[in-house]
Amino acid sequence: MKYIIVLGDGMADEPIEALENKTPLQAVSKPAIDWVAAHGRSGMLATVPAGFAPGSEIANLSVLGYDVPKVFEGRGSLEAASMGVKIEDGEMAMRCNLITIEDGKIKNHSAGHISNAEAAELIAFLQKELGGEDVNFFPGVSYRHLLKIKGGSKRIVTTPPHDVPGTPYKDVLVRAADTDGEPTARQLNELIERSMTLLENHPVNLARKAAGKDPANSIWPWSPGYRPQMQTLMQRYGIGSGVVISAVDLIKGIGVYAGLESIDVEGATGLYNTNYEGKAQAAIEALRTHDFVFLHIEASDEAGHEGDVALKMKTIEYLDRRIVKPILDAVSTWNEPVSIAILPDHPTPCALRTHTSKPIPFTIYRTNEPGDEVQAFDEFAARKGSYGDLSGDQFMERFILRK
Repeated sequence: MKYIIVLGDGMADEPIEALENKTPLQAVSKPAIDWVAAHGRSGMLATVPAGFAPGSEIANLSVLGYDVPKVFEGRGSLEAASMGVKIEDGEMAMRCNLITIEDGKIKNHSAGHISNAEAAELIAFLQKELGGEDVNFFPGVSYRHLLKIKGGSKRIVTTPPHDVPGTPYKDVLVRAADTDGEPTARQLNELIERSMTLLENHPVNLARKAAGKDPANSIWPWSPGYRPQMQTLMQRYGIGSGVVISAVDLIKGIGVYAGLESIDVEGATGLYNTNYEGKAQAAIEALRTHDFVFLHIEASDEAGHEGDVALKMKTIEYLDRRIVKPILDAVSTWNEPVSIAILPDHPTPCALRTHTSKPIPFTIYRTNEPGDEVQAFDEFAARKGSYGDLSGDQFMERFILRK
């Protein structure tokens, strides 16, 4: 049996009045995804354990069956694995966004989806001006970068910038969780303030402002952690070999710790203009030579953060037509049986422009096996599925071990 998970990040939502009180998944035409649901079995999955914020790092670890309270060590440490940055003993890693602050408020979490080239120039500049023996910046993709601190304490409280658009930045600066975290909190807030001074009139930002684009005028470090200890999926579920395909360093990093080979696809951006066809073909080819494929598509999550309903519907249409349909067409000709799972990691409602902790719908189709009575894939139809309500590692147990 071959296994492929197609994860549409953040594509679950809430009913929207402009869509006649339907969710984007209900309102959009998605014949291939609905075919999978109609011929498979569905259910609901809680991906955010109690006490955790509904970040993609938490939700994707849960989808893959990991015990989050035991293995989670911050988003930065996961992304470091994807970037090939080693976290040594005594070091702390953090995600470091480039963001836009306007009139003292966080305008957006992505610096207007700054390009890789512009961002790399700014991160190199910050490393020169602020980096050194104890503090180091590493460039990632678009607005997503890495900050590593020697001797840093993770006993701090940080705020994901995508959760607080429109909030005065001073209201959500780093706070110490206890006295051990106070020096690190002060250090990080000083770095934020210094970055604002340094970045304001950098040539990259002057050019962006002249072009009517949002400047990357501040860093925003969040989600601290040390090096995580995780079993691979091969160890946990007996999978022979597997790959992860994503444009997002976080997901690639989870894949690295899970023992998956990371496959890069040219033109994969993490946005609605990503190379859907290239990712679908990479998944099909990987499935021929490996037992397990984790295919992650970020676009719907970004549309949710923008609050753009029309764009979110378009991303779901693209997922259906340019990802799921080619995969179905390919595997339908194979003699070897295939299991296909389709799900988001968490909801990203357009009305809220941030993640929520509500359970998400999922569907699992196996070649030549009967399905249940569910005929479409959405947040309400899946509630009637035969898998019922799952949590923890139950999804992976049903998907891989068929428990």
